[in-house]
Amino acid sequence: MSALVYDGGAMLGRQLRRVRNNPGLLILTQTMPISMLLFFGYVFGSALAMPGERYRSFLLPGLLVATAANGIMTGMFQAAQDAHRGVTDRFRTLPMSRAAAPLGQAVADLVVTVLGTVPLLLTGLAVGWRIEGSALEAAGALGLLLLFRFAMTWIGVFLGLLTRSEEAAGQLGGATFLLPLLSNAYIPADGLPGWLRTVAEWNPISAVTTALRDLFGNAPVPDGAAWPVAHPVAGSLAWCAVLLAVFVPLAVRRYARGEG
Repeated sequence: MSALVYDGGAMLGRQLRRVRNNPGLLILTQTMPISMLLFFGYVFGSALAMPGERYRSFLLPGLLVATAANGIMTGMFQAAQDAHRGVTDRFRTLPMSRAAAPLGQAVADLVVTVLGTVPLLLTGLAVGWRIEGSALEAAGALGLLLLFRFAMTWIGVFLGLLTRSEEAAGQLGGATFLLPLLSNAYIPADGLPGWLRTVAEWNPISAVTTALRDLFGNAPVPDGAAWPVAHPVAGSLAWCAVLLAVFVPLAVRRYARGEG
């Protein structure tokens, strides 16, 4: 365990330097939600039954979770970049824990996410979003958001190690923008057709988004929803636990085994 902590810390420092030296992906993933908040909040808000500030308060938690889901994209791209440029092979020759490199990448992504969330929250406050719940509930919401991002990053690391090229990772990662569209991140799921509502409510993004809205006091839990959305905090924790239990061992095993 001590070796994992030491080696993971070294990989964490390497990943943070990597982000600092190549800020393009970070800038894209952090500025896009702010643009969407301003555009959707003022355009869609005039077309839905919850206009103005009410819709922007509804939208912000969804954008926070959609941004967290982008951990799949960033994790995939960085893991694929290392794998196909020979960096991963060099790491395997070193006397270090096999879990250290993917763990360092996941923790570094979490640190960057914390810093990147601040501008979106400040923009939300500027356009009328407010925390209506208690400080403890708000802290719980942010903790749940980071846990979800952590789980998404491990999915991305595993998928990135599976890809055959950096270009394939970039194309597959771009497709993750579709995931929030099949959820309640941007619009209420209760207005969707029956089968599509079921798909949306069993999307992990919907459970986490509903949990954040409930904990922030921005919107009540919808009636008649599927279990993960009807019990959003428990549903979110269950989804995160399942995803981590599945993808952490898969990513570490794939990293240790290599492409062969």
